[in-house]
Amino acid sequence: MTPGRQLGFLWGGAALASAAAAPFARALAAEAPACAFRSLTGVPCATCGGTRALLALARFDVPASLAWNPLVALAAALFLVGGLVALARAFRGQGVPDGAPPRWAGLAAAAVLAANWAFVVAAGR
Repeated sequence: MTPGRQLGFLWGGAALASAAAAPFARALAAEAPACAFRSLTGVPCATCGGTRALLALARFDVPASLAWNPLVALAAALFLVGGLVALARAFRGQGVPDGAPPRWAGLAAAAVLAANWAFVVAAGR
């Protein structure tokens, strides 16, 4: 089995397991620790509100999820959809395509993270 196909099965399995855990999200979130960055600095981190965003997604409340933390909400949705696509490809004998991301991807990711952090700070999450 190719590494890309193995990755497809792993990613798809993790996405399915995450979706299966959605009914237990509230109980799991109750055990999550407080944000260490915010506790130390008083400033919300880039993922503050992420737990509430995931809880809203578990209830299929997409607008509330995006309001809590858009980056976490979109990343979770992409993880789930990408995992299902990767699993389907793995079952077809294909795999997750490999290759290096384009050079601009790192800068774009940093810009998106900075924009999300600015949103979280402005919203007072």
